[in-house]
Amino acid sequence: MSDFGIPPTGEDIKAVIYHRLKQAMTEDGAKVTIDWRGQPRHLYVISLPVDMLFFNPDTHRIRAQRTLDPERDQAIHEDPWGLVAQNYLHDLLRQRPSNPDQTDPDYTALLEELDDDGQREPGIVSPHGILVDGNTRAAALRDLSVQNIRVGVLPDDTSRQDINAVELSLQLRKDRRRDYSYINRLIAIDEELGRGRSEADVARGFNIKLGTLQRDRWVYQLILDAIERSRTSGGASLRLIDFEQHQEKLRELHRDYTKLATTDPDAAKRLKQSRLAMVLLDYPKTSLRLAESDFHARYLESRLPDDLRGTASSTKKITVPGIPGVTLPAQSNESAAAEALTNQLLQARAVAGNAKNASPEDVADASAVIDKARQAFAVAVKLAGQNAELVKRQTAVPERLTDAAEYVTQCANEFAEAKARRALDEEAFDDSLLVLRDSLESLARQAGRTFPTPGDGVAWLLSSVRPL
Repeated sequence: MSDFGIPPTGEDIKAVIYHRLKQAMTEDGAKVTIDWRGQPRHLYVISLPVDMLFFNPDTHRIRAQRTLDPERDQAIHEDPWGLVAQNYLHDLLRQRPSNPDQTDPDYTALLEELDDDGQREPGIVSPHGILVDGNTRAAALRDLSVQNIRVGVLPDDTSRQDINAVELSLQLRKDRRRDYSYINRLIAIDEELGRGRSEADVARGFNIKLGTLQRDRWVYQLILDAIERSRTSGGASLRLIDFEQHQEKLRELHRDYTKLATTDPDAAKRLKQSRLAMVLLDYPKTSLRLAESDFHARYLESRLPDDLRGTASSTKKITVPGIPGVTLPAQSNESAAAEALTNQLLQARAVAGNAKNASPEDVADASAVIDKARQAFAVAVKLAGQNAELVKRQTAVPERLTDAAEYVTQCANEFAEAKARRALDEEAFDDSLLVLRDSLESLARQAGRTFPTPGDGVAWLLSSVRPL
């Protein structure tokens, strides 16, 4: 967490705040309750000119989006209270987290609500005028040309860590506040863990299960690793927001990867690389499920053009530093090939999305790589889907019979219970057996035509329905 200090007009703002707080105390005005260092704290609510206050440069709401414009992001680091930095924060608060070229529909809804009903919930500010909670509301009020905003004021000894903690605790109340985006939530969790808090403590703070936190940490590390792998010699790389819309896909990847890794780590690596590649190609979640550990070798590799068939890395065993004689098995050639392809797609996506800095030729080449990959993946996904449907049809009949056997077993148990209670409807039972007989006869006719040399099960079925 950066230490941005206080705004240059912070002391003047503090004087105004102090005067208005004094008046609020005299009148015993309205209060807002927050969690302050582990205890409830009641803050007096006052009205302040919205243009007097400063957007919080550390707010988690737009943390990932700040990197969209490196020059303006640098302005936030160098002069966070300056016009360039504050205008950039204002712009980011309006934007859709997953697509900065669009206005966030939630922001539009907030504008309409404020315009119709006014401000319902007070924001929170530091004693020097930094918006702790209510950054988006302040941006909307400015856009609506509303002069004042109602805010509660934090104590005089407020630190940057206090500002961060209060922002998170208010966000996690889940009331009428606009939710953090998925990536910004991952950043907030990582920062809280970086402060030395335990996983269990952070999970409680974010109102999630420990397993959910561990899954999201795995996803966040996967994203950071993908961004690092996407870096090109020209300086292009993917951004955190490029993964904003893939939350459910990455969560499912974690589930299937961890399950497979317990029995076959190398197969888990192949599955991870293939699905990550499909995320980059914007395949839907239903298609990603078709990419099992054998997807690359079985369906994809033979259909890739030569320039997308990465050379497999060395399969020599990996030594463990500091432990002589101990080695770890290297990844297989199949895993290395899947990883090499994913690396190419990561870098191609980075360049294709960097039209401002990359040359038109590089962007065109990167787009061509993505198009060729999509063509190969389209065929592979279709074949994998057809095979999955075939397997489903092959297993459907036995599964139906297994289900029927479970029902018959349950029926036998309930028959005994009904008989003991003298509650058995014998006539209805007899009629149901005739329905079962007709069904078994139909199945027997199909099986008799299919199996010239029936096995024990089919032979039993045929003999069971044969007229006495």
